[in-house]
Amino acid sequence: MKWNLRMVAAQRDLWRPTEVLAAFQQVGFNPSLSKVAALWSGTPVTVRLDDLDMMCAALNCTVADLLQAEPLAAGQAAPGSGQRAVGAEEQLAAGPVRPVPRGRRGAGPRSLPPS
Repeated sequence: MKWNLRMVAAQRDLWRPTEVLAAFQQVGFNPSLSKVAALWSGTPVTVRLDDLDMMCAALNCTVADLLQAEPLAAGQAAPGSGQRAVGAEEQLAAGPVRPVPRGRRGAGPRSLPPS
């Protein structure tokens, strides 16, 4: 999840991280300016749930407004999109796949360990 603080703050007419910090301090949340700047840039930052509630109170928003889902990578399929892995149909029809041990490279008997 990415932080969407910049857009939420802009709706409240806060245009700088220092203005957001002042709004947070009005509700009793005192993060460092570097943490607010990281939130402002969308960098993943750890925030306690209590602090998240205070952030929402300061910005008059919900948690869903502050967090934005990251888009799927090009190779990932969304659940329920109908895309399956190659060979998935065959695997479902044949039942569970059992592991097969690898054959030994040398056809002769095993060598003895060093003495």
